[in-house]
Parts: sequence; C-alpha cells; structure tokens
Amino acid sequence: MAQAFNLSIDAWNADEVPIGAVIVHKEEIIASAHNQTRNQTDPTAHAEMIAITMAAKKLGDWRLNECNLYVTKEPCPMCSGATISARIGKVFFGLEDSKMGCLGGATSLHQLERSNHKPKVYSGILREPCEAIIQAFFQLRRQQVST
Repeated sequence: MAQAFNLSIDAWNADEVPIGAVIVHKEEIIASAHNQTRNQTDPTAHAEMIAITMAAKKLGDWRLNECNLYVTKEPCPMCSGATISARIGKVFFGLEDSKMGCLGGATSLHQLERSNHKPKVYSGILREPCEAIIQAFFQLRRQQVST
C-alpha cells in the first residue's frame, strides 16, 4: 500500500487526482499506475484500469485470480467492475468513498448474488494519509478556482 500511496504523490505532481494502484502477484509487484485521466484526456485512465491492463499483459492472461490490488481510494463503478471481471483475488484500499465507491461505499458490486467472482475486500489500509492527500488536492483546486 505504501507504493500505491507513493504513486498518488506522482499523480499529484502530474496534476492528476492523487490516486495510485499496485497489483501484486505472488508477492511481486507486476503493475503499478496512477491516475492519468487529465493527461491522457481519457475518462477510463484511472490508476486501477491502467494497472489491471498492465498486469494482464505481464501475466499473459486476463484472469488475475492470484493477484491482489492495492489502491489508495475505493474503486469507482468502472474500476470495481474491471476488478471483478479480471477476477482479482483481493482488493485493499485506503479511503472509502460513500458517493462513488462500489466495493462497500456507495454500493457493493462484489457482493452481487449472481456474480461468478467475489473478491475479498479490505478497507482502511493507510486511510489517514490517503484521505489527507485527496482532501489537500481538492482544497487546493477549490482555492485556485476561486482566485
């Protein structure tokens, strides 16, 4: 999770929403990314989406059953769906998202009754720094807009 947090700092430095994601396979980091939606002008360029694509290419398989995802903020509907579709085994995230989080925050896509894959989800990992960086980023944004 510390590596995911470091990537959130990289995102901030790139003028992106500070979210970082890391995918681990058998105790080895095989993919890592930060948000790139602004720089790529791509609404799907979330840290999780980029990391999932990288991990699948690295393993040569779209099934990531033996992988764990570490991400600084609870995945949105798109990223939660991709996590489930990729069959990621476990998801660890820092900050819960009651508005758009879909692994327990706003809703729980991973608990859909008829879903054929249900990753184990763990929240609150390094919560305080993950929350602090996102709050600081948006506070600064609001100040920039008002001046």
